[in-house]
This record gives sequence, C-alpha cells and structure tokens, in this order.
Amino acid sequence: MSRIGKAIIEIPANVTVTEKDGLVTVKGPKGELTQQIGGGISLKQEDGVLTFERESDSKQHRELHGLYRSLINNMIQGTAEGWTKKLELVGVGYRASNQGNRLDLALGFSHGIVLDMPKEITVETLSEKGKNPVITLSSFDKQLLGMVAAKIRSFRKPEPYKGKGVRFVGEIVRRKAGKSA
Repeated sequence: MSRIGKAIIEIPANVTVTEKDGLVTVKGPKGELTQQIGGGISLKQEDGVLTFERESDSKQHRELHGLYRSLINNMIQGTAEGWTKKLELVGVGYRASNQGNRLDLALGFSHGIVLDMPKEITVETLSEKGKNPVITLSSFDKQLLGMVAAKIRSFRKPEPYKGKGVRFVGEIVRRKAGKSA
C-alpha cells in the first residue's frame, strides 16, 4: 500500500477544499487552484481532514494514489502559505533585473533575455556587491513555479569546469578537473 497515499492531509482553517465530479478546487488566502482526479481514486473529507482511497490494488491505482495525494497536498500548502524558489547567477557579468513581472537577464550572450512572468508568479531580484545576483520566485502554484524556474535555469545551465551558469541556491554542481598539464 502506498505510504504517501495513506497519509492524511490536515486542512488549515483558512483553506476550503471542494470536490465535484472528480474536479478538486482548493481556495485559500493566496489564490485558487483546481486539479482533476480520477482513475479509481476517491476523496473523503471529514472534520478538517482529507483522506484518499483507491478502488483496487491494481498497479495503476497504487501509482495514482500517492500522486493525487501529493498534488492536492501541494495545492493546500500553496494556497495557505505559498512556495518560493531562489536561483543564483554565477559568472562574470551575469546580471538580473526586474520591472514588475518582467525579468531581464544578462547571461553572457550577445543579447539580453527578457522573460514575461505569468501573473501567478512574483519575481524579485537582489544584486549585492561582491555576491552573485539572486532571483526569488514566489507563487501559490508549485507546478507552475517549478516549470518557470526550470525554464530560467535552462537558459544557461551550470557547466562542470568553472561552475558558471544559473543554479538553484544550495545546488551542488559536480566539478571536473579539466586538462592535465
């Protein structure tokens, strides 16, 4: 049995969860998210606690059991508190700035990269002297936040010789030795 799927979800007081015809809607102070569930997985809500049940022990039902529980849990946490991801730009001349929800990146190409953020994501940039520029992304939608952060990282992934590129804060880049003399 799925250990993740069996775990209960405590619903905070400021979040409401409704389910109709397999469409789960989560509303909270940060925003509103929806997720379609199906595949033999049912949702039970009583006394501020959510539990997920599956109709059989088939492989597909076991797989979806933990998946839907995790997705709904991330939605509840996101609408209650929100999610943040931080990226740092490592490299000489790498810069980031923002005007509202528009992110301008200088990553060593002959041109700058301008990225318009979705309205659900707020972006902040921090550039201090002597430190790498840091981009902070925050949103209530964890899936969208991860996709946007991966897109920004894909513009210049960290390379293994000098470690230059866009990386998540705290990410460890495996380094290579380079040429031997």
